[in-house]
Amino acid sequence: MLESIRQYGASFFEELVETCGLLRAEAGFSLRQLNRLFLPRGFFPPVTPGTQDITLGGAVASDVHGKNHHRDGTFGGFVEGFRLMTPGRGLLACSRTVEADAFRATLGGMGLTGAIVSATLRLMRVESPFVSVDSVPTRDLDDALARFTASDAGHRYSVAWIDALAKGRALGRGVLMQGDHAPAPEGRSKPMRPSRRRVPFDLPGATLNRFTVGAFNRAYRMTHGARTGAVEPLERFFWPLDAVGEWNRAYGRRGFVQYQLVVPMERADALAAVLRRAAESGRASFLAVLKRFGPAGEGILSFPTAGWTLSLDFPVASGLAEMLREMDRTVADAGGRVYLAKDAMLDAATFARMYPAADAFRAVRAGLDPNGVLTSSLARRVGLA
Repeated sequence: MLESIRQYGASFFEELVETCGLLRAEAGFSLRQLNRLFLPRGFFPPVTPGTQDITLGGAVASDVHGKNHHRDGTFGGFVEGFRLMTPGRGLLACSRTVEADAFRATLGGMGLTGAIVSATLRLMRVESPFVSVDSVPTRDLDDALARFTASDAGHRYSVAWIDALAKGRALGRGVLMQGDHAPAPEGRSKPMRPSRRRVPFDLPGATLNRFTVGAFNRAYRMTHGARTGAVEPLERFFWPLDAVGEWNRAYGRRGFVQYQLVVPMERADALAAVLRRAAESGRASFLAVLKRFGPAGEGILSFPTAGWTLSLDFPVASGLAEMLREMDRTVADAGGRVYLAKDAMLDAATFARMYPAADAFRAVRAGLDPNGVLTSSLARRVGLA
């Protein structure tokens, strides 16, 4: 097992990963560090979110998902176990067979069960640091959903960029992109890593508006036409925003809110209602992403359930809270939920509707933290603390 990169060094990691396929590391070990050490050795995390700049402990506590949830589920499905420091019971070794309730509560538990000290993750083998990508423009939301349904079983990764400003018959138009791990192109064993630029200062709050984002959306759709088998580096497919350091500063000093929802497969009408409300508001969502989720995972409060998930970015401005609460009601009425790892405004009553297993979580948490030592603004706002 792998106790600490600082203690044993990269060679100890390599020896154990190559013999048993398991990585045990401290909770502060980042996915970027993992990829830097193990991708050259042919290993890759089986689930990765849209950035490498998260820690192993954070990935467990949020039970993160990626573009392959429809096939592989959440990050937690590949976690063999972890050590958890709890206020009430001290240090626990948790797995599916030992302290199983604490294991399930911690996956997606947003850090409210204890401090994750280390975790053991099962890695996957890959041929190279490249992905083969098929892409096709979609004319509207119905077209995008139909293409997902027809084709994503044939691809490990599947995601659609959505033009969140499109209205009327074009509502939900975008580009569907589907990928699979691929051999390196002839003559290339390593990807061409782009230089990491950064946004040097907070841009004026009005920089990202419906006109600038609308221009970007038109250009994006034009330059991402139909492709089959286009080979590109993992970085470009999985983490495009990581190429720009502090990209959030493009939203200005007030920042932005990312809103992510999931609704059941049969409630695509709720997706359309949220997109319509966003487009009519004139609030420019620079990044809008649609994916299809497979079955729910093990975590009591894990976000993914079978259905459609949509993620939207909104600059912080007057009236945003009211719009998001309206969207919350639409999602809850459809039997869906919002992602706690990205939430900033959900109230306790709506949380209870979205997460009916919350009482089971509270019961486990009470045994691990009987005095309520662990808390957060999220926990207090939604009634978990």
